[in-house]
Amino acid sequence: MIRSTKYLNCWWGIDLRKRYENLDRVENNHSFKSLSQWRKERRSKVKNLSIQIPQAEEKEIETLQLNREKASITWIGHSTFLIQLDGLNIITDPVWAKWQGTDKRLTNPGLAIEDLPEMDIVVISHGHYDHLDFRSIRRLRGNPTYYVPHGLKSLFVKRGYHKTIEANWWDSFNNQNLKISFVPAQHWTRRSLFDTNTSHWGGWMIEETSTQQSIYFVGDTGYFRGFKEIAERFNSINFVLMPIGAYEPEWFMKNSHINPEDAVKAFRDLNASIFIPMHYGAYRLADDTGPEALGRLYKEWEQQKLSKEQLRVLNIGGTLWIDAD
Repeated sequence: MIRSTKYLNCWWGIDLRKRYENLDRVENNHSFKSLSQWRKERRSKVKNLSIQIPQAEEKEIETLQLNREKASITWIGHSTFLIQLDGLNIITDPVWAKWQGTDKRLTNPGLAIEDLPEMDIVVISHGHYDHLDFRSIRRLRGNPTYYVPHGLKSLFVKRGYHKTIEANWWDSFNNQNLKISFVPAQHWTRRSLFDTNTSHWGGWMIEETSTQQSIYFVGDTGYFRGFKEIAERFNSINFVLMPIGAYEPEWFMKNSHINPEDAVKAFRDLNASIFIPMHYGAYRLADDTGPEALGRLYKEWEQQKLSKEQLRVLNIGGTLWIDAD
C-alpha cells in the first residue's frame, strides 16, 4: 500500500519534518553503544532506595483550595508545582503517574489531584512523559488555559483542549496581571519512535506585573549559556524552581540534565533571590537518588558561601507562602 507524503510526514498532527535545536546546536543523541555502557554501569551500582524525600508534616489543603489572595508555591513532586499568583491557580508539568516505563514512582505526590483547586493555567515544559501526562491532565478540575511549547498544540487540540497557546522561545503572553514568557532550556524531547525533537522545550517565567513578583520554572535542562541571557532579559527574578536530579552517569546525562553543582552555578548566573529545588526523588530516571542530589546541593551551597535564607527546600506537599512585600 502506498501512503501519501502528507500521512508519512504527520503523526497526530505533528509535523515530523520540523526539528527543534538547542542553543549552539548542542545535541543529546546517544549511540546504542553508549546506552549499552550505561545499562552495564547501572547493573554494577547498588543504590539504597529505602531512604526517600519526606512528605510535609502539615499540608494546607483546605487553605490552598480557598486561597485567591495570597501568593504561594507548593511542591507536589518531581516538576509539578501548584503556584498561586494574582488570584490564579497555576500548575506546572502536572504528572501524577505511578509509573515511568518499568519504574514505579518512589514517592507519592504531595497533594492528591482531587485535592487541587480549580486550575486557571497549566504550563508544560516539554513532551517527555514525566512532564506531559494526559491521564493526569484529564483529571484536573477547571477550564484552564494551556501554555505549551511549539509543536505540542495539536496533541492538546485533538484531545479537546482548545484553550491551548503554543510558544517559541521568548514569546510572552498576558493573563490578567500575569506575564507568562517561554524561555530557552537545553534538552530534547520524544513521545514515540519517530517524533524526536518535533516539539520544543523550555522553561516558563511567570511575572505578576502589579507586585513585580516573578517565578521562573526552569523545566528540564543541562547547564548552558542561556541562563545568563535569561538574566539579562529578566533583570529581577525572585524564585527559581530549579532541577537538581537525574544527572548520573554525568558523561551520559550532562547535556540534558543539570547536576546540583551546576544548578547552583546557574542560579548565580540568574542573579535570582530564592532557589527551590525540584526534579528529584519521585522517579528513578537516572542512577542518582533524591537524597544524593539534595546532599550535593547542600554541600555546594555551603562551599559557595551562599545565604541559607536563599535556599528553600520544600518537603513533598510543602507550601512556601510569598510575602507581598
